[in-house]
Amino acid sequence: MTIPLMEQNLEEKRERLEQLLSRMGGCVIGFSGGVDSTLLFAVAANVLGDRALAVTATSETYPERELNEALSLASSLGGRHRVIVSEELDIPGFTQNPADRCYHCKKELFGKLCKIAVAEGLSVVVDGSNLDDRGDYRPGKQALAELGVRSPLVEAGFTKADIRVLSREMGLPTWDKPPFACLSSRFPYGTEITREKVSQVGRAEESLRELGLRVLRVRHHGDVARIELGPEEFALVVNELRDEVIARVKAAGYPYVALDLQGYRIGAMNEVLGVTP
Repeated sequence: MTIPLMEQNLEEKRERLEQLLSRMGGCVIGFSGGVDSTLLFAVAANVLGDRALAVTATSETYPERELNEALSLASSLGGRHRVIVSEELDIPGFTQNPADRCYHCKKELFGKLCKIAVAEGLSVVVDGSNLDDRGDYRPGKQALAELGVRSPLVEAGFTKADIRVLSREMGLPTWDKPPFACLSSRFPYGTEITREKVSQVGRAEESLRELGLRVLRVRHHGDVARIELGPEEFALVVNELRDEVIARVKAAGYPYVALDLQGYRIGAMNEVLGVTP
């Protein structure tokens, strides 16, 4: 039977990924529990066994729900896993929220992963970047390059769509997980990021997720919460949940609640920089 070209190409990419990881001989994986890093960890654990170590960073800029999901995923995958504390809110270059904020975060986090790799005798630190990430504004990539971090999914030719398809084939529960970025990405550049503001955004988003909304962002504009939603969530909020959403966001401390008519889109806060995908 002839194998469809798309499936054949994906299988070739998977084989390239396995070969790349095998040649590394061992690696430390930046593991968030998202779609990309979960696939990378699953394949690496299968190829390298105990020579693959996934590391998840917990911090005030990530909801506890995300950490719990990462812990559950790591346990189900059966690979080695470790949790560390990331301290980006203590970095002045981060909290001032410049346009290169993510550079400071990645430099701090992956610097710690590099030290773990040395201590563990593992030769490489890897992240879950994919080919589609190259079209977005990501100053953190400079930090990864400076630290010598590799991106095996990019090297093997994986797009986001490839990752979702292969994840589904492998039975990974993250195959359709919506994208997620740290809560610091909810603030316009130049707006100081504080623990109190991060907590406020986190409370607002978590309360909306309790309503069953999956694709959403609560953007912090002082007294105004600007809510971005996916198409299905948008219709649900407008038609059924409007009053409940308003009440919950106000309860999180926002006097004004606005619904963004453009909806959720990747890199929305980068639009003022003119560098959106």
